[in-house]
Amino acid sequence: MVGDAIRVIGASRTDAGVHALGQVCSLVTTSTLSASSVRTALNALLPADIRVLSATDVERPFDARRSARGKRYGYVIDDAEIAMPLMLRYAWHVGAPLDVGAMRVALRRLRGRHDFSAFCAAPGRARDPRCTLRAVHVVRKKRLVALFLSADSFLHHMVRNIVGSAVEVGLGRREPGWMARVLEQRDRALAGPTVPAHGLVLLRVMYPRDLLGRH
Repeated sequence: MVGDAIRVIGASRTDAGVHALGQVCSLVTTSTLSASSVRTALNALLPADIRVLSATDVERPFDARRSARGKRYGYVIDDAEIAMPLMLRYAWHVGAPLDVGAMRVALRRLRGRHDFSAFCAAPGRARDPRCTLRAVHVVRKKRLVALFLSADSFLHHMVRNIVGSAVEVGLGRREPGWMARVLEQRDRALAGPTVPAHGLVLLRVMYPRDLLGRH
């Protein structure tokens, strides 16, 4: 479209089946097209399930991945007895009521900077396992339970493994203090299962104000 051989850099890799509402990409081009024209043209060319919501010119050395200071994910669970057909693509159907209060207590112990090896899949263990979990919330809206996690970085399958462990608590299979002990022992085999990818969504990538004009 722009006439250059360009490299598009994505802010975050996601597992197959994971959704994104706030993915960010960056590229360098010599084209004189305005950012708004690029957005319009891309939306005319891309498949219907990918939309460019905004485009802006940024100063170098902005890089969608390296300049990011954090990410926010959400995970949606349907805990009603019978699955809601319209949510099957976006929510994991558990089919049994979750104790949201117990899940909140369990997840509260994970806030802060920790070694999250216990919640990291084997392919991601080559990197530094320390992350700062800035916020974690559990919200119920009728039959849907949503977990929101914000951190400076995430390990491979980290969110899906944390959610899997929280659901074990929510179903009464584990008591809330169990998650803190799993975190301390840094052993993936002790944590809960990896939940399905389709309930997970990348909500937002956060940047310093002076780089992108917003968090």
